[in-house]
Amino acid sequence: MKRVYGWDQGENEPGDLFGATVENLFAEVWSREGISNRDRRVLLVGLLVGQGMHEELGLQLDAALRTGDLTPDELREIVVFLTQYAGWPRGARLNGQVEELIARVMRS
Repeated sequence: MKRVYGWDQGENEPGDLFGATVENLFAEVWSREGISNRDRRVLLVGLLVGQGMHEELGLQLDAALRTGDLTPDELREIVVFLTQYAGWPRGARLNGQVEELIARVMRS
């Protein structure tokens, strides 16, 4: 999880559904060979935009910048590309999220 998001979830407690899910997701799915974490991130961003999952998308965009998976310019290109397929309303919202994130990172 730390490699993918830049932070660790911490210790799992018995019966911890979130912990069990995180362990499977990052120990198995994100660790598989075949495609890079950057590719996984791009696929996930596209999926989240297409499904209108804006809150989850914010987490992925932030992680993409913090981990270096995507640069600000690459995120902007993703906005242009996805707007053509996901539609203007979703693309405009994505653009706002990306530009707000980039501005916040640049201030830091």
